[in-house]
Amino acid sequence: MRNFRKLDIWRSGIELVKAIYVLAEKLPIQEKYGLRSQITRAAVSIPSNIAEGSSRNSEIEFKRFLEIALGSLFELETQIVIIEELKLIDKVEVMKILEMLDKEGRMINGLITKIKNS
Repeated sequence: MRNFRKLDIWRSGIELVKAIYVLAEKLPIQEKYGLRSQITRAAVSIPSNIAEGSSRNSEIEFKRFLEIALGSLFELETQIVIIEELKLIDKVEVMKILEMLDKEGRMINGLITKIKNS
């Protein structure tokens, strides 16, 4: 069992969640049960799956949870692109989030590759 709190990908995921909550507050109120809800759930799912996977006893199980976290990241990226396309949030803020998503995705993929090769 790993201490998920020491994993850089988990800490980075928490920072992403905080940024998404700030962004969600800026969405129109009519998006409360739409995009706002979707992006916060997808964001929370990323570090949550990393944490849950770190509790597993096998590398294969941990890798599976990392893959689920990556799926949530791609879901979140899609929703952020939709927000950008609908011009609901300033492009500069969207770009900041997309950069965070890219970094987190590279970190998760790197760990998945490391596990595959071990």
